[in-house]
Amino acid sequence: MKGNTQVITTLNKLLAFELAAMDQYFVHSEMYADWGLSKLHERIAHEFDDEKGHAKALIERILFLEGRPDMVTRDGLCIGTDVPSMLQSDLNVEYAVASGLKDAITLCEDEKDYVTREILEVLLDDTERDHAYWLEQQLGLIQKIGLPNYLQSQM
Repeated sequence: MKGNTQVITTLNKLLAFELAAMDQYFVHSEMYADWGLSKLHERIAHEFDDEKGHAKALIERILFLEGRPDMVTRDGLCIGTDVPSMLQSDLNVEYAVASGLKDAITLCEDEKDYVTREILEVLLDDTERDHAYWLEQQLGLIQKIGLPNYLQSQM
């Protein structure tokens, strides 16, 4: 099915965010594992899998619309150097993804591409309710109980 070129371009922009998030989560999860923070490693490895699923959904839709997925571009990739900066950088990517998804949903509505809109709404729900919310909680915990206590709880 030949899709709207503006929608396909927008889906590729979203894919760039999802691929960056996927790469970032992968590196961060391995850093957590290396530091012995097994709970963080496990959760962030799960987030990596979620981002892979998001990228897959976008790739499938781009292909269905007869577009070509851009697997090279990464947008927003920022590897942290310590736990707070890693969590904050992951949260920043999630905020960027959520903003891009909202814009894309509006475009799909304007272009009457309701199926793509529904796919993006599922991704937005996962991004806001699961990913961003959990990251906000972790940064809040660091503020409330202090970094040493937080790190101890993640071993």
